[in-house]
Amino acid sequence: MAIRYLKTYAALEGHLGAEDAEGLLTWLRSKPRPTVHLGRCESLHTALLQTLLAFAPAVKAPPADPWLCQALGLSPIPTSPGSAA
Repeated sequence: MAIRYLKTYAALEGHLGAEDAEGLLTWLRSKPRPTVHLGRCESLHTALLQTLLAFAPAVKAPPADPWLCQALGLSPIPTSPGSAA
């Protein structure tokens, strides 16, 4: 998928590659209080990870991947008892 730049946040969705980093960087620089939605983000290139870490935007929804949550310094989405994590 890709990044959707919406009115109040950027939605990172699917598997994102290095080619998406420059657009995200430009968008983050243009916003006084950038916000990202990572709820549908399955994986992202380290260039995007570094961009997110450098700008530390507000996170509207964390990614489902616990490793990615940890890398971004976010709390993972709680799983219900009995569900596979």
